[in-house]
Amino acid sequence: MTQKIWIGAHTSAAGGVHNAVYQGRDIGATTIQLFTSNQRQWLGHSISDDEIALWEQSLKETGIGQVMSHGSYLVNLGSPDPEILKKSRAAFHEELKRCHALKIPYLNFHPGAATSSTEEECLQTIIDSLLQVEKIASDGKTRLLLETAAGQGSCVGYCFEHLAIIIKAVKHKIPIGVTIDTCHIFAAGYDIRSDEAWKNVLKEFDKTIGLDHLYAFHLNDSVQEIGSRIDRHAPIGKGKIGIDSFRFLMTDSKTRALPKYLETPDGPELWKKEIALLKNFTEHK
Repeated sequence: MTQKIWIGAHTSAAGGVHNAVYQGRDIGATTIQLFTSNQRQWLGHSISDDEIALWEQSLKETGIGQVMSHGSYLVNLGSPDPEILKKSRAAFHEELKRCHALKIPYLNFHPGAATSSTEEECLQTIIDSLLQVEKIASDGKTRLLLETAAGQGSCVGYCFEHLAIIIKAVKHKIPIGVTIDTCHIFAAGYDIRSDEAWKNVLKEFDKTIGLDHLYAFHLNDSVQEIGSRIDRHAPIGKGKIGIDSFRFLMTDSKTRALPKYLETPDGPELWKKEIALLKNFTEHK
């Protein structure tokens, strides 16, 4: 039996979450990432029964699975500002409830930013924030995935050690894991430009965090050089990472089956071509 390849992009939920699924079908995707609510507003909407029905119908019609929600850009679970932290935790709780209502397997989120605190204090605040969702997390099957950061500004999560600290503290309380963003880890200083380089990075990930905690990838090339700490996505094979990196992810036994989501800059027309390209790697290995 041929192993199913989960490859897609961050599609638009404008007009209803089900529309993100249909856009995924139109670009040849087998999976999608989406925002379940406006990512630039603190107050999200609740998912209605009608929305759930349309969502379930869209999944049934398209065969799309392994869906990932991307958390709000406003949320900072490590904020030292009491008001921002309160709003962030409330928004994160509501996002998880929406994921449960839609039976979405993964909720991807940025770990957080220290702003005026130390990295150590920020990591502890993130841990405290995540432990607060223990009860809500147990109400569904959505797994929370920490996204690797590029290291811009005061953001934490740019090294595997940061993620390991968080995961060790919460893994017995909530379902947790990691999404590797290729642009982000490259910008943070991890070399992923060749097969051998990737094997070394995965070995380091396994030693520091454990490969059993790796659940997904964001596929993005990088405008900037390795170690730049600048998060600028480029089309696949058109940036400083190069096409060999993505061929490896699509074919290596450790990464081939994991869901992968494009966040490259030019939208559906580009994604359609990139998905076809990436699928082709798996068919001509």
